Amino acid sequence: MIKFSYSLNVPSGDLADRFGISSSLGLNFSIKTKKNLFFGVDAGFIFGNNIKENGILDSLKTSSGFIIEQNGNPATVRLFERGYTASIHIGKLFRLWSKNKSSGLLLYGGSTYFQHKIKIDDIGRQSPQLTKGYLKGYDRLTSGFGFHEFIGYMYLGSNRILNFFAGFDFTQGFTKSQRSYNYDTMKADADNRLDMLSGIRIGWILPLYKATPQQYYYQ
Repeated sequence: MIKFSYSLNVPSGDLADRFGISSSLGLNFSIKTKKNLFFGVDAGFIFGNNIKENGILDSLKTSSGFIIEQNGNPATVRLFERGYTASIHIGKLFRLWSKNKSSGLLLYGGSTYFQHKIKIDDIGRQSPQLTKGYLKGYDRLTSGFGFHEFIGYMYLGSNRILNFFAGFDFTQGFTKSQRSYNYDTMKADADNRLDMLSGIRIGWILPLYKATPQQYYYQ
């Protein structure tokens, strides 16, 4: 199967100190066996603009609260959340009341790689303080391995057109900073983090049939 999804994510743990609610777009490829077991891989792109750790550029600002660009004018700088997850998983589909053998309660979980950072967007790119080399000292690039789980309902229509899923998504990442030094704090961040996301995930499924209608491939 190929699954295309959208998620609305709520952060918790250490991640909640850095970001607020975010969104993600996902792509999943899974194989379903005749016994309704699932094996697959999953990737998600995380994005948002709710930044709580918003004082990272204060050391670059004047007493008036502006960053001055090379022409002497106040720069327009915006902060965004960017990140991604890459997972492998195993799961099972449990038939409920439906006569459809490929619809029911879907549970799966597995290991994941979780990375996130603060994207600093200097509109016009006129600020020498925010050139590519300096951004690494402020962007809080963080990553690590962890776990990913999903519980929800999956429906595959007999007409092969109406195919969807919806449920709850959970990610726990045991992460660390990937930068050797933060310019604003003037020290390295060596703390271990527990970054967690939970949210609602919905999506559309493109089933790829092999041999018989009872065998599906998902992505």
